[in-house]
Amino acid sequence: MTTLHIGLIGDYNADVIAHQAIPKALALAGAAVGVHVEPQWLATESLNGHKHLAEYHGLWAVPATPYRDMDGALYAIRYAREKRVPFFGSCGGFQHALLEYARSVLGWADAEHAETHPEGKRLVIAPLSCGLVEVSGDIQLAPNSQLANVYGELRITEGYHCRYGLNPEFAKALASGPLRITAWDDEGDARGIELQEHPFFVGTLFQPERAGLEGRVPPVIKAFIEAASQQP
Repeated sequence: MTTLHIGLIGDYNADVIAHQAIPKALALAGAAVGVHVEPQWLATESLNGHKHLAEYHGLWAVPATPYRDMDGALYAIRYAREKRVPFFGSCGGFQHALLEYARSVLGWADAEHAETHPEGKRLVIAPLSCGLVEVSGDIQLAPNSQLANVYGELRITEGYHCRYGLNPEFAKALASGPLRITAWDDEGDARGIELQEHPFFVGTLFQPERAGLEGRVPPVIKAFIEAASQQP
């Protein structure tokens, strides 16, 4: 059986529910695809200039922020984006994928995350108007998007543990190029993104990995593993 090596961008904490769920979700997704998945936690302080990212078939930026080294996390996300390595980011990973794109692609050097730099002038990631801590919510998916194709429907319900998200003030500019916002809550706030012309680059503010704790295969994680299985 093929073994896939998946790098988990983040600082492991056994008390974080998402961190408990991720290995289970990956194992279930691997079994569904017919591969063995071997995840490895990549502490963010080890990632800036990391020379071994090429060893991984896919990279997942995980929840639980602030990361100990934001620059390390952003470096690994940029690597996945530029080298066309299958990438998934959930919760904090979604937020930092947007931050990396704002800085590296749009050239917004002053783009910041309110959790770490609340005084920033361009807070691309800002506090949610209503915190999403241990709650579930309905999500609308864009027709013909990767997320819609993965879930096989246009309306889903997923769980959150999050206090920050995309600042609506910058949503239009961020989505004016190959990056697309493809999931929204009922108020129209961004809940999912994907990058066109990339084998698989998807981020969700929600945490689909939690399905693994219930023994269910998360559809988007299965799709991530399918994309990783096609890497050379």
